[in-house]
Amino acid sequence: MPIAKAIILDYIGTLASPRSYNMADSMSKLHSNLTEAGFRTEKAEFLRAYQVVHEKYRLVRYGELREVTNAVWVSETLCNLGFDVDVGDERMNAALNLFFQDFIDSLELGPYAEKLLKKATETCKLGLISNFTYAPVVYASLKKLGINHYFNSIVVSQENGWRKPHPKIFADMLQRVKVKPAEAVFIGDSPKEDIKGALKAGMKTVFVHSQFYGAGDLEVSGEKPHIVAKGLQEICDQFSEIVKV
Repeated sequence: MPIAKAIILDYIGTLASPRSYNMADSMSKLHSNLTEAGFRTEKAEFLRAYQVVHEKYRLVRYGELREVTNAVWVSETLCNLGFDVDVGDERMNAALNLFFQDFIDSLELGPYAEKLLKKATETCKLGLISNFTYAPVVYASLKKLGINHYFNSIVVSQENGWRKPHPKIFADMLQRVKVKPAEAVFIGDSPKEDIKGALKAGMKTVFVHSQFYGAGDLEVSGEKPHIVAKGLQEICDQFSEIVKV
């Protein structure tokens, strides 16, 4: 039986997870940084306007699976509050970098994550697909965690334009690592984004329990991964069987 030529992984939830992260604190810092940059608003007013725009693009992101970056959300919020600003404004992007720093600092590698990456690179190409609205966060956090060098290719939805489970983001990765769908194994924790998308793309799939998704979520989704693992240790232990395609 042939061995898989590529292992493709989800990122947040599968390899790393945020610990003690508080979104409200980050939103307060975003408002403060924007105010210091010259976009002076009342905090409550800014948060209300931001929520309206966030909901508008949430429908696009989850309904149409088209990714919309945070820079669009914030620039539109500020425009709605009377400022003349576009997505390329350096002041706004500097504020976004500070906004995401707490999230980056909160990320911790899961047990056996690096062991799995090392084992995978012995026989396979390694790819990562992340649904993330601001790609610099993915690259900065991978570097901070010390695992960026393991990957042959990284695809982030903000740069690709499409979110998992849309087939185009999986096709992009397969093209980059130059393998056929049947030669790849996808490992992820989201039944709808990871398992559904990878199955439709023709890949072998491994569902792994995480702090975000468990057996109940998988059952409700109706998706049928090839393998279900309780954690990355189990994947490491069964690796020789998982990579048989």
